[in-house]
Amino acid sequence: MSRTKKLKRPVASFILLTNVIFWPIFCLVGAVKLLGFPTLVFDVVRCLSAWSSTFAFAILFKKIYPTQSFAHFVKKKLTNKLHLSVIVVVLAIQVSIFFMIVLLVWNKEGVDSILTISSWGMLSYYFIKNLLSGPLGEELGWRGFALLELQKKYSPLIASIIIGFWWGMWHVPIWLTTGFMGIDLIKYSLFFMLSIISTSIIMAAFYNLNQNLIIPIIIHQFFNFFIGLINGNLVDLLMYNAILYSLAAILLILINPKNVLYKTVSMNN
Repeated sequence: MSRTKKLKRPVASFILLTNVIFWPIFCLVGAVKLLGFPTLVFDVVRCLSAWSSTFAFAILFKKIYPTQSFAHFVKKKLTNKLHLSVIVVVLAIQVSIFFMIVLLVWNKEGVDSILTISSWGMLSYYFIKNLLSGPLGEELGWRGFALLELQKKYSPLIASIIIGFWWGMWHVPIWLTTGFMGIDLIKYSLFFMLSIISTSIIMAAFYNLNQNLIIPIIIHQFFNFFIGLINGNLVDLLMYNAILYSLAAILLILINPKNVLYKTVSMNN
């Protein structure tokens, strides 16, 4: 009876395969857009591209955890009791950042409509679309596996920065389709990376406080959802996001509740 050989560098293999899967699907997203397919088709294919990390993790799973089942692994990530206090603090941070950005945009640009969506129906569709095309497809691989795996070797803070960097780099194809060029593209990329790494630190802190994958999913969802709601210059929005999420991450590093960012945290596979 043959035994599955464990991967020596599981996180590196996961990141590489995630990109290998993502690029062709992302090209398909571009083709769907160029060929003028209906918006719903575009949204479905785009959503599929966001699940590349989950696909990669599922493919590699038996080489990473030979004695476990994928379904059992996922179930364990969602079974720990959610702490209301953690959810409230997370939402308070993100809602506060949202309103601060709204005020900054309003004062600077004086736009007639500060929000991009004006009906409850569109708001609901946008919320669900964001949930399916980001948090649900990405967090199992990036936080549920990669962050956990790196925390076996590094402190949660260092692990979150490493994961934040590679998670940000995974988005590079998206940067190249924004239409920005020159200094605007440089600003967009820098602010994007700073936002992503700061958010990764925040995710690690609260995920380690309440070891349930729903926590990073919530943080990821409202990070995407809120910035898409505000009607303003995208580079400026990313700059505000980068500054405010960085301040929140720095505050968490300084407070370091229950030492969740410095000491090695035991998280169940």
